[in-house]
Amino acid sequence: MPRVARRTLGRRLLFALALGIATSLAHAQAPGSPFKIGIIGTGRIGGTLAAYWVKAGHEVLVSSRHPQELQALVARLGPRAHAGTPREAAAFGTVILVSVPYGAMPQLGADLRAELAGKVILDTSNPVERRDGPMALDAQRKGAGIATAEYLHDKRIVRAFNCIPAATLANDGDRKPERIAIPIGGDDPRALRIAEQLVREAGFDPVVVGSLARTREFDLGQPLATGRLTAAELRSRLATN
Repeated sequence: MPRVARRTLGRRLLFALALGIATSLAHAQAPGSPFKIGIIGTGRIGGTLAAYWVKAGHEVLVSSRHPQELQALVARLGPRAHAGTPREAAAFGTVILVSVPYGAMPQLGADLRAELAGKVILDTSNPVERRDGPMALDAQRKGAGIATAEYLHDKRIVRAFNCIPAATLANDGDRKPERIAIPIGGDDPRALRIAEQLVREAGFDPVVVGSLARTREFDLGQPLATGRLTAAELRSRLATN
């Protein structure tokens, strides 16, 4: 091959490599940068977290089957907040918060499987038999985190904010002299780093309990399911659990 042709080919290969790296970086949003967060289930937990995260500089899309009912919330949150349907929230976010009655999980997984594929999903939902029926018992036996991963067909689930009362979440962010701890857990290291960032930005201290299977230790009724401990107190309890 002539030298000029080799140089041209080399430049094209370098350009293609650089383009591929740039494309990969664009899709792999680093922890610490602003996120687009889709919120599925905008009740007291979802609405409070939306406010914290907008204040921290993220863009959120809060959702409901009746998004027009969220317009007052969006107006309060400002220009980085939007309202839409759950499908629109799932498509919008690089990070998704799921905060729904647990009985809705199977239908969410069926309806939004394509939109949720590969997303980092923070799951606050708890299976409660009297509300969700027999499926809640199965989820409790498996551990809610494992069950959510199965229902939503996603391995990047992080359990978080499931065992803090809504009033405490709304009123005790950045508590003095020490913040309240939020236990979290999951199997994807990058998803955990993102969750840690978002917990801190909400005004709480994240404590990684371990894998998704271990998150059953802070399912409702379990030893770590308390919303008033400091990070040191939660780690001490974790060490003896």
